[in-house]
Amino acid sequence: MIAYLKGKLLYSSADSAVIEVNGIGYEVYCSASAFSKMSVGAVCEVYTYLQISESNGAVLYGFSGIEEKNMFLKLISVSGVGPKMGIAVLSAMDCSTLAAAIATQDVKRLSSVKGLGKKTAERIILELREKVGALAKDAPIPGGGAYVAAAEEGDEDAVVALQTLGFTRAESVKAVAAAKAKGASGLEEIIMQALKTM
Repeated sequence: MIAYLKGKLLYSSADSAVIEVNGIGYEVYCSASAFSKMSVGAVCEVYTYLQISESNGAVLYGFSGIEEKNMFLKLISVSGVGPKMGIAVLSAMDCSTLAAAIATQDVKRLSSVKGLGKKTAERIILELREKVGALAKDAPIPGGGAYVAAAEEGDEDAVVALQTLGFTRAESVKAVAAAKAKGASGLEEIIMQALKTM
């Protein structure tokens, strides 16, 4: 499994980049965020996901960071969402915006992604909220047996959104509390402020 590449960007097109690592050029289909950190001739780094299929052979997908890769893996775990659609979603919105859309069940925002229909958007929300909810219930705090509850019931959506980005429940609850202490209100504002403290 090729999980990470660091090398010189030789060439880039509308959706892929060729990165030279030790004399070998890897073609990587990248998210918009990954592309934004690249320039031809300069050293770049991407976290990658290798897909192997009968129809396409081996295809590498690249991401700007581990959080974005984790969100991609969650997306493609949803029935009907393949790697190309996962990249399209992450190119249309950043991880925090996507997490907020899932947490608030914003079907309209998700289905605004080109090629993503309403039914698939609804499935993404349903399946990812359930998975993250299960993780939230089952994740013990390191060093203790108690579970962390959100400070207020209304904060749970923000906590769930942060967990979809790969943070633990304990980290998410603490960040939400810190965001609210700084005056953040409204789900998106709380999530954005919380991310600054992570």
